[in-house]
Amino acid sequence: MRHLLRLLFIGFIVLRYGLDELALSGFRQRWVRALVRVMTLGRRLHAPRGVRLREALERLGPIFVKFGQVLSTRRDLLPDDLADELARLQDRVPPFPAALARQLVEHAYGRPIEDIFASFEAEPVASASIAQVHFATLKSGREVAVKVLRPGMLAVIEDDLTLLRSIARWIERLSSDGKRLKPREVVAEFDNYLHDELDLVREAANAAQLRRNMQGLNLVLVPEMVWDLCTTSVIVMERMYGLPISQAQRLRDAGVDIPKLARDGVTIFFTQVFRDGFFHADMHPGNIQVSVDPKTFGHYIALDFGIVGTLTEFDKEYLAQNFIAFFRRDYKRVAELHVESGWVPANTRVDELEGAIRAVCEPHFDRPLKDISLGQVLLRLFQTSRRFNVEIQPQLVLLQKTLLNVEGLGRQLDPELDLWNTAKPFLERWMNEQVGWRGLLLHLKKEAPRYVQLLPELPRLLHDALRTPRGTEPRLLEAVLAEQRRTNRLLRAIIYGAIGFLLGLVATQVMTHWR
Repeated sequence: MRHLLRLLFIGFIVLRYGLDELALSGFRQRWVRALVRVMTLGRRLHAPRGVRLREALERLGPIFVKFGQVLSTRRDLLPDDLADELARLQDRVPPFPAALARQLVEHAYGRPIEDIFASFEAEPVASASIAQVHFATLKSGREVAVKVLRPGMLAVIEDDLTLLRSIARWIERLSSDGKRLKPREVVAEFDNYLHDELDLVREAANAAQLRRNMQGLNLVLVPEMVWDLCTTSVIVMERMYGLPISQAQRLRDAGVDIPKLARDGVTIFFTQVFRDGFFHADMHPGNIQVSVDPKTFGHYIALDFGIVGTLTEFDKEYLAQNFIAFFRRDYKRVAELHVESGWVPANTRVDELEGAIRAVCEPHFDRPLKDISLGQVLLRLFQTSRRFNVEIQPQLVLLQKTLLNVEGLGRQLDPELDLWNTAKPFLERWMNEQVGWRGLLLHLKKEAPRYVQLLPELPRLLHDALRTPRGTEPRLLEAVLAEQRRTNRLLRAIIYGAIGFLLGLVATQVMTHWR
């Protein structure tokens, strides 16, 4: 009954704010326009459509707000009036009362707020779907930002997730694309991320990890957490000073190189994804500022780390190979990778898939973002994936969402940005480090402690295997042989590496001599 009431509430909001009329207004067929007139009969929809859409998403809760945040970065897909209103969802969701925020902080710490902060600003500086942020000053004089979780979020999210699970089950049963799209697994992925976002200690830990990862890049700043004041519902972090990345004119007036800023954003994203396998997965403009401090001028400032994505080594390698093959226009390799990774059925004809991928991608290379219609690309990709039964990878859904955010942000900053040529050198360099000499040395260094511990144990393992009673030999012998095979591979890698290194030295000397 509870979930039925939630569904009825969603239907009421759709009608109350005229979202049905908004959804059908783009159709030009006479019968659709007549249907719209009938549906809106008796309803007075005075507010502009953008305002109605934003207010409806705010009323519906966090999941719908996040959907609006993603859409707000895609000005290539939305009219300006809708995009402008949805941009308010990034950090200007109606806040909860200051008195309640103060009460929540005091409840989290179990003492009056005056005992913790020298000052606490009642007016929030930013307010989003899950939490809002207040500036404060510690007793030590350090300026900080205090993030407070909205009360009652868990129940709303649980209701919406339950509804999404039901819809996913019906899609699997009724749609021919249900099995391929894996809607239940996709919802399960969002379930994990949304619940993680409700634990602010996890967010603080994400920020600390990202801060360590980004220290050597010198392109992005991440606030330091005040761990003594971090709880599951309230966290305190270093206060950051910067201009919102959405205010491009103010950035230009301050002297920021906008094209370089757009290129740096692509570099940051691909570094987090492919080098670290740990990336900020909520990169809409409300969570990004630009530093104008002389020491860090032009650096990104990342905020809000409730949602981060992770990738396995397998996913990183296959994604990198796919991207590089795309950038080199090696569509046959892209098709082969899809078959090898199991993303398409094993009996798929590589030449047919190659031709289909070429037809989708080739028209969009060597063109700036402003000349690429993402809607058309997505439609062609969906048609292709449907034809070849490409399976959705639920573990990559968050990455795809983030890539949409990054590409949309790049489009806003610099419409002339060539996303492909900007990302290609980075990915080629990363792949060379993975499969070249640096990659070999890194893997040897990583595995060395394991093999140092394992090698002395091999004689004992062989001895125990020989004395093992009948019936258990195969398993032990198989384990011993497996370790031997791994050891042999390691020794071969060391020998081949040494030979290759010597050959490289000889080649260098010969080239130097001939010069």
